[in-house]
Amino acid sequence: MTVRAADRRRYDRATAHLDAPVAVVDLEAFDANAADLVRRAGGKPIRVASKSVRCRALLERVLARPGFAGIMSFTLAESLWLARAGFDDVLLAYPSADRSAYAELAADPKLAAAVTVMVDDPAQLELIDAARAGGAEEIRVCLELDTSLRLLGGRVRVGALRSPLRSPAQLAELARSVERRPGFRLVGLMAYEGHVAGVGDSVAGRPLRSRAIRLMQAAARRELAARRAEVVRAVRAVAPGLEFVNGGGTGSVQHTAAESAVTEIAAGSGLFVPRLFDNYTSFTGRPAALFAQPVVRRPGVGVVTVLGGGYPASGAAGPDRLPVPYLPEGLRYDPQEGPGEVQTPLLGAPADDLLIGDKVWFRHAKAGELCERFDELRLIDGERITASVPTYRGEGRTFL
Repeated sequence: MTVRAADRRRYDRATAHLDAPVAVVDLEAFDANAADLVRRAGGKPIRVASKSVRCRALLERVLARPGFAGIMSFTLAESLWLARAGFDDVLLAYPSADRSAYAELAADPKLAAAVTVMVDDPAQLELIDAARAGGAEEIRVCLELDTSLRLLGGRVRVGALRSPLRSPAQLAELARSVERRPGFRLVGLMAYEGHVAGVGDSVAGRPLRSRAIRLMQAAARRELAARRAEVVRAVRAVAPGLEFVNGGGTGSVQHTAAESAVTEIAAGSGLFVPRLFDNYTSFTGRPAALFAQPVVRRPGVGVVTVLGGGYPASGAAGPDRLPVPYLPEGLRYDPQEGPGEVQTPLLGAPADDLLIGDKVWFRHAKAGELCERFDELRLIDGERITASVPTYRGEGRTFL
């Protein structure tokens, strides 16, 4: 029996009493992935990206492990909610325009001590000040560095369109703006190299593309390591009390951790290992989060239809943003229909062995977005469910 076949048997047995749709997290795989992230981080703490987990119970589980410290959140409202729940180190990874949440932050000493907000433009400082509504608490601030690789004299850009701040001089100037402005304290610097951490370098059936990606990423790592070190020196000259320099992502943990200028690593998707993280030469994770849809029709030989399943991931639309049929092995989408809103035909020889009511297990393209489709996650240990825990959605929280 293959490993995947054995996993299917475990998941089917553990959830035999449950009707699908159902979402599960395999705790053995989750914990193994966490241990591998810590190994790759080489002693530097890992800040957990909450958008890739979206479940408080699992955030608590991973933060209880040695090697993990702090949360990287995705909205200010989420940050405040987590801080009220007892998480005392929350870095908001994206700028916010949530005026009411800023007013809450500035009025509450506990929240202000726990939450750090992201800034890459003086206009964001103006917005925060205007939103204070009399709140006098000091706001902790982190600056974001643009990590993109520029080629051909800047005419070609590789990397996400994020911060406008690229040079040491630009970061130092904004650092001075923060330091001069009453009610703010600069505590951190962040640089997320998504074109390295979030792009697989071993694309199945595309050897030339894979080699091109590896060459691009090697060049990007070299350029960014040198520039990031210069930026950190420039910012520390303005703000010597800088508490952390955050970098990395699941796909670049060990490379970023090797930079002396970086003090902590961000990672989250590597805990669930969705399908977009299959194509890396730097690490191999174990799929930990899956969802099952029930077989509801058998239209013909080599075909079954499951309920729903059309859960596309964010990003540029394409086949890689779709969930993938995972168990039993050998199923594929009908190219004319794909995964549907209310039904999904699946083709392949394994279809003939599936009965009405059987479960087909899928992997989402991304990690935390799965949790926007389910109220709870069933935690599986071996062949049994040990707990059912709410997702953010299950707690009535949909932050984006």
